[in-house]
Amino acid sequence: MKSEDVVICQEYCPNFKRIEEVKEKELSENIIGRLADTFKVLGDPTRLKIINALANKELCVCDISELLDMTQSAISHQLRKLRDMNLVKYRKEGRVVYYSLDDHHILQLFCQGLDHVMEER
Repeated sequence: MKSEDVVICQEYCPNFKRIEEVKEKELSENIIGRLADTFKVLGDPTRLKIINALANKELCVCDISELLDMTQSAISHQLRKLRDMNLVKYRKEGRVVYYSLDDHHILQLFCQGLDHVMEER
């Protein structure tokens, strides 16, 4: 059997008790949609680089621009998408705007994904 082959039951035998238990814990379409949108936003390599940078330190747009070798305009565009999904937040200090991760859940989400892809198989 090839690893890309899909393995399915050889006999159709749904377990209706298990199905009902799972149905009781189903998420609403609204929640599923918001979660899918979050993963879509995180599905961009540049935005993941920004998340990785902000996981280490609060940074301004200029810092991120230099770090990723991109224009401030391009970074600002990506930060807007992350901010719209409540993944990053900002604070102003005089004329400088500093960005950081919105909360510890974002760091956990990033770290869990990173742990998963770094696992040896």
